[in-house]
Amino acid sequence: MDELVQQDPVPGAGTEPVGLPEPERRREQRAWYFYDWANSAYVTTTATVLLAPFLTSVAERAACPGLTDGQECARDLSVLGLPVSPGSLVFYAATFATILSAILLPLVGAVVDRSSRQRSFLAGCAWAGSAAACAMWFVSGTRWQLGVALLILANLCLASSLVVYDSMLCRIATPDERDRVSSRGWALGYLGGFLLLALDLALVSAHNRLGLSESEAVRWSLLSAGLWWGGFTLVPYLGMRNRPPLGVVSAHALPVREAFGQLATTLRHLRGFPHTLRFLLAYLFFNDGIQTVIGVSSVYGARELGFGTSQLIVTILLVQLVAFAGALLFGRLAGRYGARDVVLSSLVLWTAVVAIGFFLPAGRFALWLALAVLIGLVLGGSQALSRSLYSQLVPRGREAEYFSLYQACERGTSWFGTLLFGLVHQLAGSYRPAILALLVFFVLGGLVLRRVDVRQGVADAGNRAPAVL
Repeated sequence: MDELVQQDPVPGAGTEPVGLPEPERRREQRAWYFYDWANSAYVTTTATVLLAPFLTSVAERAACPGLTDGQECARDLSVLGLPVSPGSLVFYAATFATILSAILLPLVGAVVDRSSRQRSFLAGCAWAGSAAACAMWFVSGTRWQLGVALLILANLCLASSLVVYDSMLCRIATPDERDRVSSRGWALGYLGGFLLLALDLALVSAHNRLGLSESEAVRWSLLSAGLWWGGFTLVPYLGMRNRPPLGVVSAHALPVREAFGQLATTLRHLRGFPHTLRFLLAYLFFNDGIQTVIGVSSVYGARELGFGTSQLIVTILLVQLVAFAGALLFGRLAGRYGARDVVLSSLVLWTAVVAIGFFLPAGRFALWLALAVLIGLVLGGSQALSRSLYSQLVPRGREAEYFSLYQACERGTSWFGTLLFGLVHQLAGSYRPAILALLVFFVLGGLVLRRVDVRQGVADAGNRAPAVL
């Protein structure tokens, strides 16, 4: 049977862009930033804000013909012979895509690490996803099946592209640059997401004056997000270089078979990188808390605090805008104090966010906006620095493979927080204890992260340590 050999990288031939002139390195980094700008339009406008209510309304019209606005549909759809509530359809579809991506992404990472065409792989996944996002324009009437299929395809392509994109951070930035580069990418993503979302929400709000139905305005907005994603992907595609794989010896097997073999070898040797694994465990906890807070905030604001739709839209835009500044601020702080300590500090602030949310009086919109500012500050910074910190702990030559684990672990467990939130709400009959229960994710994540010895982890992975850790 063919075997795979993972060689130690040749000294000085690691993934760091050693020897690349700084102006050329900076140009490639600027091109890299723009994929955050490109895909955030889909994430914010389509996946986060517009698609769920729109696809739900399409599913309700299919299940209950003649349904008028304000009425609830009491009938179920039939999905593979199973009854599914129209109101739950989009969430089941997103969950299916999440589970499927958690299974497939490690294989994607193994294939990419064996390839010398990372740039083409990134663009191919992005353009396939953007085509699916653009095709959402055709979801109308009762065509909910098309919407579900396109949602699953777009989310899978997005996740695959992010595996490649995140892994390229190790190849375009030196260890000392990664906090800054990752933070600027996240910041630009939040800014791009804010700009397109603001334009699309303006379109939806003014649909009558423009001679459009609300459904048509939403469909044009979905199309704009797909075009934005695909169009701006040209910037990293044209501005970045492919690089040969490192430390991988081919055994002359089929690429997919070799990828499975390399992935199996990596999983067997994960125990050799205890601090990398410890960081992943910490990330599972605190990222689940972050995603849950963001995911349930609109429900909490509407049902527990009594805010209307327009107020919640203002809140979403404010969080996006402040997150742009927060990512840049936390990147600067990491350059002075080290990424791990800054991420730990952000988790303290996240616990404060949850505690303030628990005590926030109903109807106090000014206080709610102040809380949104705090969320925006820590949101961008904690996510950007988690990515750059993990990049320091990834073994050289297996960047995409390890970032696929990063993405797969995130997606495979991102339902724990929403499950806990739902259970506590069901038992207590209130959203306040449910939001307070999310403290456990930030506390556990922080405790595990404190046990990560970053300097030892960097040495174990065979990387050069940055000046500030």
